[in-house]
Amino acid sequence: MKKDTHPDYHFINVKMTNGDIVQMRSTYGADGDQLSLDIDPSVHPAWTGGGARLMDTGGRVSKFKKKYEGLGF
Repeated sequence: MKKDTHPDYHFINVKMTNGDIVQMRSTYGADGDQLSLDIDPSVHPAWTGGGARLMDTGGRVSKFKKKYEGLGF
């Protein structure tokens, strides 16, 4: 294997949106740097199971539902 082909893999501190800090291994920055997240798995609907509603801007959602209403949506 060639030398110096892989990036440095080290520990960083990841600051979640609620203020919690988690230590993870990453190629981001340098050892001990902090990465602040705008969206994290503890609050994002994609990881928490939803609960958010679709916003029907300009009737696009209802137009889509009407177009495909026979397919079981």
